[in-house]
Amino acid sequence: MGYDCAMPRITDSPVDSAQSAGHDFVHSTAFEWLARAGFVARGLVYVIIGLLAFQVAVSDKGKLTNQEGALETIADKPLGGVSLAIVAIGLGGYSIWRLFRAALGHGPEASDSGIERLGGVGSGLVYGALCIAAIKILTSSSGQTQGASSKPKETTAGVFDWPAGRWLVGIAGLVLIGVGVYQFVKGARQKFLEELKTEQMRSEVKTWLTRIGTVGYVARGVVFGLIGIFLLKAAWEYDAKEAVGLDGALAKIVRAEYGPWLLGLVAAGLFAFGVYSLSESRYRKI
Repeated sequence: MGYDCAMPRITDSPVDSAQSAGHDFVHSTAFEWLARAGFVARGLVYVIIGLLAFQVAVSDKGKLTNQEGALETIADKPLGGVSLAIVAIGLGGYSIWRLFRAALGHGPEASDSGIERLGGVGSGLVYGALCIAAIKILTSSSGQTQGASSKPKETTAGVFDWPAGRWLVGIAGLVLIGVGVYQFVKGARQKFLEELKTEQMRSEVKTWLTRIGTVGYVARGVVFGLIGIFLLKAAWEYDAKEAVGLDGALAKIVRAEYGPWLLGLVAAGLFAFGVYSLSESRYRKI
């Protein structure tokens, strides 16, 4: 008498299936193109912010703006709708890249530490929100969204109404200060080079990227740190008016002693970060 000794087939759990699909996606050509398009979009946003801030530093023209303001600037240019649509796709791609890297802990070319994965979640959500903002500008009849400069104050005021809202604002400030310090140290110690395919660069290209990356990350760290400091001040004084965004932080700089000179340096740094980000579209380990 024979017995069928074949073992029953064990099917993958939903979690295993999702993880397998995620691994397949990050190794796809589409994933790489989305990520690299994202660096281009991020670079353009920072180039615009830097240029506009530099105009304010050297003349009475120009305006201080944040990421959403940069998107509106793109929309106002000739072929702005087409350009903004392309940037929106890039921002969405960057968000997807960051979130998948955070979920899996790696891409096809590099792995992330725990703190990098946590930062990836925050970055992915921020750039996903920017993608949505770009879409709103595209679909708005006036081509404009509500002025971004008031949003940090409105958002902070809303959070103050939550249970323990004051503490949450203070924690957000501390987190942004931490991000600023991390960005500053990353630039000063040139740790960003570990994320690049330096073996594929000519020596002069590596030297150039090292310089603009250093300046860019240091400037970005200063701005993030300032935003965090003023959020912390808002929590301490229980005053939402103290909260600022990127444009507000730049305005604080220009009103300081030697403000135009300081703003010019920071603006040049943000512009350098934008150019560096454009270069990452070619050399970043995905």
